Amino acid sequence: MKYYAKRLLDNKKIMSTDAKELGTLEDIHINAKTGAIMDLVVSPAEGVDLAKYQKDEDYILIPFSAVSAVKDYIIVDKDKAKAFMMR
Repeated sequence: MKYYAKRLLDNKKIMSTDAKELGTLEDIHINAKTGAIMDLVVSPAEGVDLAKYQKDEDYILIPFSAVSAVKDYIIVDKDKAKAFMMR
């Protein structure tokens, strides 16, 4: 059986480890040389403090290193995502 990332991840909800909805996955950034996932491109949920995250136009970027689980939701460690802003 083949699994396709687009089908598995399309419009998946992004939640923080403290159970707050951050938004919906719109796209991913991939390193062209290594094939590694770099960032999640997220359409932010209403009420999300955008100042805490790196922005790309109308989206927020969450480093893939902040992802702690992918099941029904993509769970993100918000402290690791915030540390991304300090780079």
